[in-house]
Amino acid sequence: MIRLFKHYIPHAVLLLGLFDLLLLLVAGEIAWQVRASQSDSVPGPIAERAAMLSVFAGVVWLAMIAVGTYGADALRSMRFAVARLLVAVSLGFIALSVIEFLLPGDTFWRSTLVYAMFLAIGLLIANRSLVGSILGAAAFRRRILVLGAGERARRIKALSERPESGFVVASFIGMGESSAQLDEAIPRAAIHDLGGFVANIGASEVVLALEERRNALPLKDLLRIKTQGVHVNDFSSFLERETGRVDLDTLNPSWLIFSDGFSSGRMVSSALKRVFDVAASGILLALTFPIIALFALLVKLDSKGPAFFRQTRVGLYGQPFTVHKLRSMRMDAEAGGAKWAERDDPRITRLGRFIRKVRIDELPQVWTVLAGRMSFVGPRPEVPAFVADLDDKLPYYAERHMVKPGITGWAQINYPYGASVEDARAKLEYDLYYAKNYTPFLDLLIILQTVRVVLWSEGAR
Repeated sequence: MIRLFKHYIPHAVLLLGLFDLLLLLVAGEIAWQVRASQSDSVPGPIAERAAMLSVFAGVVWLAMIAVGTYGADALRSMRFAVARLLVAVSLGFIALSVIEFLLPGDTFWRSTLVYAMFLAIGLLIANRSLVGSILGAAAFRRRILVLGAGERARRIKALSERPESGFVVASFIGMGESSAQLDEAIPRAAIHDLGGFVANIGASEVVLALEERRNALPLKDLLRIKTQGVHVNDFSSFLERETGRVDLDTLNPSWLIFSDGFSSGRMVSSALKRVFDVAASGILLALTFPIIALFALLVKLDSKGPAFFRQTRVGLYGQPFTVHKLRSMRMDAEAGGAKWAERDDPRITRLGRFIRKVRIDELPQVWTVLAGRMSFVGPRPEVPAFVADLDDKLPYYAERHMVKPGITGWAQINYPYGASVEDARAKLEYDLYYAKNYTPFLDLLIILQTVRVVLWSEGAR
């Protein structure tokens, strides 16, 4: 994987994305040449339309990221990939048509966009068939050596067997653990020179997956391996990189303290985040005010009670604040106290089920973002009763409040809707990853991926 702005991106995804971007530029240029020949005009030098081609390729490429064309499912299923590509290119075409309407000129011809759209679909599908399948082959995955044969090593083995995995385990080395679970592990005593063994199997990384590291680390061997240019990684950092979450089962305070993350550079990130929140929330409120007003009226007509739902939530540094949403439940929904939402929750009204599905109920929260109590991106704020309960049951739960809560977040786009302590634990692992690594780049990825969640109603309840 490559680390870009503190966020890990698989090499295969990055290469595939760069190929796609290049092909989009090619599709735009071919479409321009075809349209110019049909109108008997001279195409002119490519430098004159470089900006137009860049905008076309950039808009469609962002749409591809937004609808999940680089997700695990799209990389391992051609049918899934084609469906997402069609949606992405269509969204890109609509966005470019709007740009052409708002900024009329001689560059964005709608007929050119039509040609470019169909050419892009053909080239991108061909790219998935050829390059995508090659990049997904085991030959292009990183080879790692795992020191350990216990539960942690077993988890790495299971992770490597996933179709979307970016690594293969070249060998497991049993370090004499009493809880060994892998029969294929080679005993450490059977290997005379561990550094030479790493070189012979072509491993580019050694992962320490020991159940008990005290007096068990082969320090001299690890020092030699490190000086050979092979990366040495501990189990927690390895899982964080490969899964995009912080593993609570192996997390300890010393790892949080000494690992990379929570850097002083986040002050700049926080300032940029606030500038974006103010600008985006102001524009969004202006654009969606008619929608909010319309559905507020419909909520009043659909069921008894106020149009808006107000509830106290826990925000930055554990401070309470009031969140506003369009009401989607009956007035007596929380008569006995706050409750987890359920699948097919009987408390949800007829209209409420629809506005939850398309996320219209969340729109009033934009005002809370403008006021500075929330951000567009961050951990989902919970009610005080849930926070008090989860803080007792889940370690490091309070650390998720070190960043401002958000309307959408890393957990929301990576994990289905959670309605239990077990779900809250899984989502906490993603929230901790975000709190530890957040940058404007990660926020942009989350905002784009939220489009996928809304379009396919992932996580709605």
